[in-house]
Amino acid sequence: MTFQHDVSGTAESVWSSALAERDLPALDLQALPGSAGSRPLRRLVVVAAHPDDETLGAAGLVAHAHAAGLEVQVVVATRGEASHPHSPTHTPQMLAQRRLAEVASAVAVVAPGQHLDVLCLPDGRLAEHEAALTARVVALVGDGRDCLVVGPWRGDGHPDHEAAGRCAAAAAARTDARLLEYPVWFWHWGTADDAPWGSALRLELGPEGRELKERAVQAHHSQVAPLSGRPGDEVLLGDDVLAHHRRDCEVFWQLEAEDTALERLHVDEVDPWGVDERWYEQRKRELVLSCLPRQRFRRAVEVGCSTGALAAALAERCDDLLALDQSTTAVGRARQRLADAGLDHARAERASLPEEWPVVAGCDLVVISEVGYFLGAARLEQLLARVATSLDADGVVVLCHWRHEVEGWPLDGPSVHRAARSSRLLPPVAATYADRDVELLVLCGADQLPDPRPEPHDG
Repeated sequence: MTFQHDVSGTAESVWSSALAERDLPALDLQALPGSAGSRPLRRLVVVAAHPDDETLGAAGLVAHAHAAGLEVQVVVATRGEASHPHSPTHTPQMLAQRRLAEVASAVAVVAPGQHLDVLCLPDGRLAEHEAALTARVVALVGDGRDCLVVGPWRGDGHPDHEAAGRCAAAAAARTDARLLEYPVWFWHWGTADDAPWGSALRLELGPEGRELKERAVQAHHSQVAPLSGRPGDEVLLGDDVLAHHRRDCEVFWQLEAEDTALERLHVDEVDPWGVDERWYEQRKRELVLSCLPRQRFRRAVEVGCSTGALAAALAERCDDLLALDQSTTAVGRARQRLADAGLDHARAERASLPEEWPVVAGCDLVVISEVGYFLGAARLEQLLARVATSLDADGVVVLCHWRHEVEGWPLDGPSVHRAARSSRLLPPVAATYADRDVELLVLCGADQLPDPRPEPHDG
């Protein structure tokens, strides 16, 4: 589908029939499944590409959540300044000012007193700024175990909507938040055959919900009425479009949250972290190797191997090594590195952790390096629990992470290490190291530490 405002689309009567033919499950906020460790919903974060998307797609849900006592935050990526590119009466700046006021009024109708955040990213070019929007949503959500993120459907057809949807999905994946997606323009130009009905949830609005939503829609006056009678100032949201959003229900897709940022990073760059070039990376590997309490290990697992530089070094001290990473591209390069070095006892495998933690027992070494902060708090706890199931009695766990803020993710190195320290499933803290940039944590029994006394000798 190619985005156009002014083409005739699917009539609402067609959608009414399609909805009547299907017994869609009701949307129950507190029944939405979450990851292990999820908590009752307390917060709702709604992501929109433009002012009015949040109203058209989710105003009923916002009103419902607000009435249920949830904290509501609305994040709008752009000011919508490109809605009338040929207007003879409004400059983009004037449109932006009008639409900012309109969205504030609309949100106040359905969730009075709640938070509105507008990023002022460029309207029409949101795909170029996904990292900024994702980082902002992640910062708002934080620990998402009690949060529902709602964003535009990633298949809505409008490039800005799809970009905002990808950002919402990535933020939900990074924070362990639940995720729902709302269609907007899809109702206009899509067909029933295009809809992912198997993931659909229906929220009944009721008379009060419909009335609140209509008031919020009318607050976007620059979109539901002409700016003037002159060419270029035509109405954008005509009655045929608004009919889709005046139903007695809202429909959401419950799709899997996905974050492809790390995979894209490895696709775009051969060595994205500079593991073969940067002194920080070389020094960090030496620190990890030097803190290992034994010279030799039987079976080791490295979590987050990237292109395999540390895996190759660890393999020199292990009889068997399994290196894991979620990036298919990174794993391919790690495999090549291990093969080139002739390390046949070491292998690299793709795994999304903690969900795909391999069935491996008898490990006496697990290394978690520069990957813990790419997980939310809940998934980090799950990973540490799975590590514990694979450890032998003499097992050692080593964590190594950068100490500074990791923009766009909810955790940093020190918080990852605090979680490991507090885990009752892992061995106790045996040794630590920290400087300005890097922090290491060694967990193992005291009997696994090297004896500092010199070995006896003849003479």
